Amino acid sequence: MEEQHQYNANDITILEGLDAVRLRPGMYIGSTGQKGLHHILWEIVDNAIDEAANGYADSIDVHIYKDGSVSVEDNGRGIPTDIHPKTKVSGVQVVFTQLHAGGKFDEHNYSFSGGLHGVGASVTNALSKWLKVRVYKEGKVYEMEFHSFYDEAKKKYESGVPVAPLKDLKRKTDKHGTFVHFMPDDKVFATTNFQLSTISNRLNELAFLNRGLKITLTDERITMNEFKGEEDDEENVQLDLMGVTQPYSVTYCYEGGISDFVLHLNEGKAKLFPAPIYYKGEKDGILVEFAIQHTNDYTENLFSFVNNIPTPEGGFHEMGFRAGITRVLNDYARETKALKEKDPNFLGDDFREGLTAVLSIKMKNVQFEGQTKTKLGNPEARSPVEGCTSEGLHELAANKDFKKTFDEMIKKAQGAAKARIAARQAKDTARAKNSIDSWTLVGKLASCTGRHPEENELFIVEGDSAGGTAKQARVRQFQSILPLRGKPLNVEKKRIDQVLANEEIRTIISALGAGIGNDFNVEKINYHKVIILSDADQDGFHIRCILLTFFFRYMRELVNAGKVYIGMPPLYKVYKQGGSVEEYAYDDSELQEKIDKVGRGYLIQRYKGLGEMSAEQLWKTTMDPEHRNLTQVTIEDAVAADNMIATLMGDRVDGRKEFLARNANFNKEDAFIDRVKLKKENSDEEK
Repeated sequence: MEEQHQYNANDITILEGLDAVRLRPGMYIGSTGQKGLHHILWEIVDNAIDEAANGYADSIDVHIYKDGSVSVEDNGRGIPTDIHPKTKVSGVQVVFTQLHAGGKFDEHNYSFSGGLHGVGASVTNALSKWLKVRVYKEGKVYEMEFHSFYDEAKKKYESGVPVAPLKDLKRKTDKHGTFVHFMPDDKVFATTNFQLSTISNRLNELAFLNRGLKITLTDERITMNEFKGEEDDEENVQLDLMGVTQPYSVTYCYEGGISDFVLHLNEGKAKLFPAPIYYKGEKDGILVEFAIQHTNDYTENLFSFVNNIPTPEGGFHEMGFRAGITRVLNDYARETKALKEKDPNFLGDDFREGLTAVLSIKMKNVQFEGQTKTKLGNPEARSPVEGCTSEGLHELAANKDFKKTFDEMIKKAQGAAKARIAARQAKDTARAKNSIDSWTLVGKLASCTGRHPEENELFIVEGDSAGGTAKQARVRQFQSILPLRGKPLNVEKKRIDQVLANEEIRTIISALGAGIGNDFNVEKINYHKVIILSDADQDGFHIRCILLTFFFRYMRELVNAGKVYIGMPPLYKVYKQGGSVEEYAYDDSELQEKIDKVGRGYLIQRYKGLGEMSAEQLWKTTMDPEHRNLTQVTIEDAVAADNMIATLMGDRVDGRKEFLARNANFNKEDAFIDRVKLKKENSDEEK
């Protein structure tokens, strides 16, 4: 670790107070759902990561407790404990009770930071029932506690109020760093249940991005055996007895950094060269680090980060990175005569087919577009990133040890260029007859009459039978129906020319009217709600996966904009003979509730397909905006989403088997219905 700079209360700058957080939490954390819940954890984690990224820490521990609270501990410098000159209270109290109070406004404390510049710790405190801080600093241990409560006298909710001033525990210690333990407030959040997978994915990602940093995650809510899915039966006599009670714990640490990250992303894929190309450099005060590796896949997977914060919507750093790759590889193709003098240059898309890349930059005065930090808005980042990328690749291309690697990349680009030309010819042929955005849809799309895309909805429905019912059920003014007559292509395994050759895919592209791939423009979309409506069976789920894969790979901006939804038809109808009473259950947990509501003499119908419903039932349960259940498709973690799609829809046979073995329960549905029937029979016997 680097030599420590003295970090004191004088280093903390205060911009304003804390009051607004409780009133409008969405302004600070995006939402009060799962995303917002994890956001208050990320703000504390980001503070610990900033200590590590600036050379002051090399270990972070995240702990989820049985009561649902969570703690983050680092071995950094520790939050300042001395008295702040303006507020006359400790630095700890300032950090956790004042918005925009922190040490990140002054560059001599943190060269680079990913947190909300002092907002994070105070927002986490304001939205927690209680928060406890322990600071290990200069051989001493300090503690402070904050509570949120409703003040009857003031008739208002008080957030993050100090229980007492910072206390010196009078204990000697060799430790240094900060320990923060908090309980999210269930009066703020729709759920306070932290998701292990979400936290695990993000911490693993951070460990990749910070070479050598050790991050440990422990979850007391689950044991090691429960996580592994082990059962004590005849086939598994080697049950880990320690794992019966031992909390789940995992440690992430990668000496290979983002090179290991790329290898992780490409696990199970056919790679064109065994080791990723890696480079790290600096230009104009911006640190640039990247690792790239090509596979036999056909899509580009670029994951970018700024100061350890993911930027799934890209920005100027990605523009510079792509431009640098294109320039250098075209130069190499000319030098090696892969491109003749009269040949046109390869396009950037040609070089990026099958590319997996991780780009991580660190810079000062970061400007993220939108408070959720999804896109880098600093135009000055483009040129340094392009320069570093060009210099790094030129340097490696001149090294004889990398000749085979660069030759493989050029060979891949040649194949991609041929496919691109074939796809362009297919588009040109289609345009000669009709525009690509209006390929013939006769007998397929039942278009709505509304001319305002923000009000219009497109239902992509499985099969002509369900499509016919949906057409009868819809409100023609704003609902369009697109029946799929066959199963769409799994685009994960196909080139763009093969994708465009699939009739069902072409139909979807035409209906949406916004192009595909790099030509896709979400501003031109014909519908602001694209709803996948498939049967609740294996074929229906497969079609849903295929469509989501297509949107993720070729229209990701549509998903990022929150315009893709899953329609949720009911699984069961609970009714009495004669139709006097009818209730619908959308999942197994709701079924018993509906049975109790209908009462004695009920019958259950399990819907296997949308075609079993009448138009009236389909409207009432699935299409009526006042009563339907829609699930919005979002990408919380682009890396995890890419890995899931590659596992389920690609060539990772072993990974797919492992996923199914861990998550699938093929007998769950029948077993549940059997339990309901048994309960009904027992109840009748008692009566």
